[in-house]
Amino acid sequence: MRSTPTPATPCRRRRFGLTAATGLFAALALTATACDGAADSAGARADAAASKAAEAAEAAEAGDGKIQIPAEIADKLKEHGIDLDKWKDGAWKDWDKDKWLSEAKDFVNPVIEGLWKPDRMQSAKEANKTVTTQDASADQGVSDPEPAPVQATAEKTPYHENAAPVGKVFFDTPDGPAVCSGTVVKDVNHPGKSNLVWTAGHCVHAGQGGGWYRNIAFVPAYNDLGKSQAELGNATPTEIAPYGNWWADWVSTSNEWIQGGSETGGAGAAYDYSVLHVQPEAGAKSLEETTGALDVDFSAPSATEVATMGAWGYPAAPPFNGLQMFKCADRPGRLSLSPALPTMYRIGCTMTGGSSGGGWFRVLNGNTTLVSNTSIGPEDNTWLAGPQLGTGAESVYQYMSKTYGGR
Repeated sequence: MRSTPTPATPCRRRRFGLTAATGLFAALALTATACDGAADSAGARADAAASKAAEAAEAAEAGDGKIQIPAEIADKLKEHGIDLDKWKDGAWKDWDKDKWLSEAKDFVNPVIEGLWKPDRMQSAKEANKTVTTQDASADQGVSDPEPAPVQATAEKTPYHENAAPVGKVFFDTPDGPAVCSGTVVKDVNHPGKSNLVWTAGHCVHAGQGGGWYRNIAFVPAYNDLGKSQAELGNATPTEIAPYGNWWADWVSTSNEWIQGGSETGGAGAAYDYSVLHVQPEAGAKSLEETTGALDVDFSAPSATEVATMGAWGYPAAPPFNGLQMFKCADRPGRLSLSPALPTMYRIGCTMTGGSSGGGWFRVLNGNTTLVSNTSIGPEDNTWLAGPQLGTGAESVYQYMSKTYGGR
């Protein structure tokens, strides 16, 4: 983001580094700032994560077991003839096209506590958007040569020390549970208190002819210790979700994605971005106070101006399994799918589906900013492409910040 006011309280700085997989760039260092008044140590972060789980348990014991649904969400469901109690009891699985809420104003996502359990998270499939070789090579005269593959490298563990603002976005689709990646970003209108998450449009809405996905939740620093599938059988809830589950109480994406998005990205790919406003299942702190957050750059810099972009995410399609966080760094090039559409960024990267929505970063004058997100890639998983974030993306962001940011 262009300049963001800093909180008045002292902040500690958390670094998470990225070594380029090619010899062209030595390193790309990313930083995020968290302001929660805790000591800057691994032990303190682990204690804070454990306390989140304890808060959730205490809240469950103290409550009456009923799920509290905001009145405006209940009213919106009723407007569409949807019974709230039945929805919570599983009616959300009914994907009747007549009741698949599609318009921007129709988004609803009541919290269903306990739905996203560790085993259900592991069953979620990647929300992949692959383009054919023919589509990707339709240069239209402004695409740069296809980049050489850059091997994705694993992020250091624990993630809460190295990349706390990065996490997984879980959601339900007509085909079952699905997963993307996302990043906690700063809220310019509520400095130090952001509850905003950046991801891809195709991680929240099916695009042309479809509607909003359901049960959308964000889990920062998922699988904190990067455990294998076998090891996760004995993992604690804190190791799976060190900061708990954060449900989207509102989501916004571009009209271009809603009207033109498709299974391969389609005409909506160049506008494939989304902002989530989230709330925790338990606790009162904001997401930024909990994990830190990153600025967003809406200047849409030319690919020729940027020496290195780094992409983070949780690739879930083979040879990956979605359990570990990976990253790539490369000099960006341009990808044009049509002369009528904005040019996209493209970098070499072997991450697969599941990394969709994950943030792309650059460092300018010592400040780390999010400049794009993973949108599409080829069937052979040799590169990734993401939208430029210009005035349209900034409008989506500002709408979310001003309308829902203070909640």
